[in-house]
Formats: sequence, structure tokens, C-alpha cells
Amino acid sequence: MDRTERVELTVMCMVYDERRILMQNREGRGRKWKGYALPGGHVEPGESFVEAVKREVREETGLAISSPVLCGVKQFPIEEGRYVVLLYKAKEFSGRLVSSEEGEMEWVDRDRLSEYELADDFPELLRVFEEDGLSEFRYTVEGEEWTVHLE
Repeated sequence: MDRTERVELTVMCMVYDERRILMQNREGRGRKWKGYALPGGHVEPGESFVEAVKREVREETGLAISSPVLCGVKQFPIEEGRYVVLLYKAKEFSGRLVSSEEGEMEWVDRDRLSEYELADDFPELLRVFEEDGLSEFRYTVEGEEWTVHLE
């Protein structure tokens, strides 16, 4: 029995300070997944996961993060495999905030998150970043229905 499958590897990072989270507004970009979300992207061949998250944050925000901490994983099925997102958080950063073609960057107060049009699964995903007992966000798909599982 072959136990290999096609895997697409990506990273996502929650850059934060005491009261704010750095969010990316992906509205108006012709994107399938719209709303405020966290910066991230694909891991390049041969690149470490930490190198990838540092590069993606720098490309999308202009900030250089240091000491990113792996805090969980998000995954969902794709044709003949799965899409895996390694979830990092970083509170140490330097540089000047800029936006990119991926979306406009904005510091959002945690207390005001409900006022923003967030990506559909962001509230559940945020729990994986912030709750010690959670480390996995997983979708299962049955027909047209996608179901979130947090573990």
C-alpha cells in the first residue's frame, strides 16, 4: 500500500503585539478567499519552514520577524492530496510596515476584530493561534459541505 500523497506546503503568521494583530485585507483583489486574514504563502522547494514564514512576512508586510513560534497546522483536502498550512506567531519584528499586491496591511485591535469583514474561517483559526489546548484546524469535505474540526 502506497502511503504517499501530494502535499502543498504553505505557512501563515500572526504578527502581534499586546493589543493588536497585523491583518491583510484581501478584498478587491479578485481572490477566491476574501476578507481580513493573516500574511503567508507557499514554501519554496528546499526552503525551511522558518525561512519561508520569514520571507513571506517580509514580502507581504515589509517587516522582518524574528523567533517565529510554530503553534499549529491547518489542513484541507485537495485533488489527490492535502493542502497544509504551518501556523506561526511572532511578536518580535522590525522594519516599516508596507502593503503588497497580496493585500493592504493594517494593525487591528483585538477588541475590534468583530467590526471587520474577516476571512470566513478566521474566528476558528484564531483559536488555534491563541488556545493552548488546540494545535490543528482541519476541514473535511462531504459533497459540497466543508466542515471545520479543531483539535
